[in-house]
Amino acid sequence: MIVRKESLMLRQVTAIVIIFIFSTVAWLALGSVIEVRTNRQDHMLRGEVGQLWGAQQRQHAPQIYSYTPGKVKRFLPLDASKIDVSLKIDYRQKGLLWYSTYIVNFDGRYKITNTSDQPLEINFDFFVPMQDTIYKDFKLFEGQREIQNIHLEEGIVNRVLRLNPGQSENIEVSYISQGIDEWSYDFGNNASQIRNFSMKMVTDFKDIDFPRNSISPTAKKAVSSGWELNWDYSSLLSNVRLGMVMPHKLNPGPWVARISFFAPISLFFFLFVLFILTTLKGIQIHPANYFFTCAAYFSFHLLLAYLADHLSIHLAFFICSFVSIFLVVSYMRLIVGKRFAFIEVGISQFIFLVVFSYTFFFEGYTGLAVVILCIITLFIVMQLTARINWSELSPKTKTHAS
Repeated sequence: MIVRKESLMLRQVTAIVIIFIFSTVAWLALGSVIEVRTNRQDHMLRGEVGQLWGAQQRQHAPQIYSYTPGKVKRFLPLDASKIDVSLKIDYRQKGLLWYSTYIVNFDGRYKITNTSDQPLEINFDFFVPMQDTIYKDFKLFEGQREIQNIHLEEGIVNRVLRLNPGQSENIEVSYISQGIDEWSYDFGNNASQIRNFSMKMVTDFKDIDFPRNSISPTAKKAVSSGWELNWDYSSLLSNVRLGMVMPHKLNPGPWVARISFFAPISLFFFLFVLFILTTLKGIQIHPANYFFTCAAYFSFHLLLAYLADHLSIHLAFFICSFVSIFLVVSYMRLIVGKRFAFIEVGISQFIFLVVFSYTFFFEGYTGLAVVILCIITLFIVMQLTARINWSELSPKTKTHAS
């Protein structure tokens, strides 16, 4: 008799495992479809956004140089650089994706000194970040004199300064432009050493990050809407850059794809707890019931994959949570009774589906939250089953509970 009961339980567990495997395949397929759809949209739309708004801006430091006899170009160092940058985030939505576009207000003041013992014609080349981008209110000053006729050729504004030995001149360049994702300041390849450099960057956003191969600011302080960051160096080697990575809005496509790929973990714990609870209470659930329960569980991710494109991500999340829980609980109440369906099943699904999925809103903490949830689940199940003699335990023959 005991052998027969154990055989029945083994067949039931085997059926649940098979259902779980097919559900996992369905989630992996859904996640892949969402990912491909999102990548295809991003590939098409990012170019359009770049044409309308501009690409990543990388502002290069000016080059100054003179020609020695024989027309050999000799690069000279800037005597001082004082940069003021203001970055304002201005998100743009294209299709179903959000892009981190921004407005940059740039003002650069440079001091050029003839350190030689003879008069020199010194060329000043200022490189705009992108040739196919609009630069509003572009201004160029030599000393106190504003240059009216500015010529831009192949992305370069050139001025020729005639300086006597020891003479200095100040040049100021300012403009307002726009870009996407990242802004940076690059010292270029021909500057061997940076002298008397200062850059102040003010952002209107709190979530800041810095580009790869860049250096952090020497000082920063919080302001009303963002940060004031300062880079100050009296002497600096040039193989670095300074900059800012714009904060990103949560994009529905990649977010839903991640949840779908991790959904089998959520379902595993839900089925595990459901199996333990029904076994403890002597309630028999047919594998067909598990199949329909998994299908209702899957409905959360399937509906979210398409509803998130049309509603705010939080509203879509709560609607899908309600729909899935309603399907499972309303179905299970016909199988196991109202009390077990609303309390044990409803609470279990809320924890392993809703709470588990909601952790994906907190980027960087999802893994930790999942591990904590798993440990707590394991502890509760171990406490509930510690005194059970599994060899004598088997489901009752009833399929309905009052």
